[in-house]
Amino acid sequence: MSVQDLREMLRERAEGPAPAVPDRHELVRRRVRRTWRRRVLASATATVAATVAAGAAVLSLLPGGAVTRHEPATSASAPARELPQRFTAHDGTGYRRLATATLRTDGARRTSVTIPVTGRPLDVAALCDGSFGATAPRISVAGRAAGASPPFSPCLKGMELVPLPVPAGAGQVTVTFDTTTRGGGCTRQEKGAPCVTPEPVKAVWSLAVYEWTPPARPVDPGPLRAFPKRPAGWELAGATPDRLWPQDGTATVTVRGEGGRMGLEALCAGDLARRMWFTYRVEGGEEGTVTCGQWTSGPYPMAMTELAVPEGRRVTVTVRAGIWGQDANRPVRWAVAVYRRRS
Repeated sequence: MSVQDLREMLRERAEGPAPAVPDRHELVRRRVRRTWRRRVLASATATVAATVAAGAAVLSLLPGGAVTRHEPATSASAPARELPQRFTAHDGTGYRRLATATLRTDGARRTSVTIPVTGRPLDVAALCDGSFGATAPRISVAGRAAGASPPFSPCLKGMELVPLPVPAGAGQVTVTFDTTTRGGGCTRQEKGAPCVTPEPVKAVWSLAVYEWTPPARPVDPGPLRAFPKRPAGWELAGATPDRLWPQDGTATVTVRGEGGRMGLEALCAGDLARRMWFTYRVEGGEEGTVTCGQWTSGPYPMAMTELAVPEGRRVTVTVRAGIWGQDANRPVRWAVAVYRRRS
């Protein structure tokens, strides 16, 4: 996370409303979505382009009673990859595909599919072929943004799954995918140079709506890796033992402030790890939201959220867990840690 990212995060929290407001839960969801985007950007190795063009749409009708509605499309520079009709997640959850769509960067800007709702949980899967920074599809259901869901990353490799909330009692719903961009921007190579609008980031998005059946019994996701003791200028001050969602929904870490800023990190394991989010409160101080990192190999995916802890006082940081979408028999292992800057 860059210094600019941290400044923007602190500015957002400073300008945020007090906790006791009617739409508190919606505000939390918005902040979590913003912090998740920062975590994705912090772990990526490429640079996001300043402006992005949007994509064309091609739909196909698949088993499950789905009806498609599509807009005119143009030819694409690369073929779309087909997502599987059925697959089984690591925890034994079975997925069945209901409908597919494709968005490309050389044509129409959005597309819709109409799917049956059987009462089983729904997910949207995405595969991106292109460059990091391509505009990720936004999802709406029955004309309303699917707010209770993490965003897709801006064209990372591998399939991503996000939950698809639908209105209670609906027999079918129309799901819309949209990569429309608004506004513009330009960059200068050096001071005084002309401001040039970047070339659009090319990408082909393969999308599919799935319904899933959870495993008959909960499947333990296994232990987490230990938090690193001295990552990138920080030193571990305290951490919780591993917790298991949904049985464990809260945790506390007590630390002694030594002046300056401290940092909060969270790690999760399990097929739904990416969907976990946390609200935190520093005793007598600030509060906010963090998302959860996954660390199975490679460098530690640090995306530190900085805290203000009064010097010379022992304070308790309280964290409360939440999750996007349904989680029947799909537990998530999680833990949080507090770091202090190394002198």
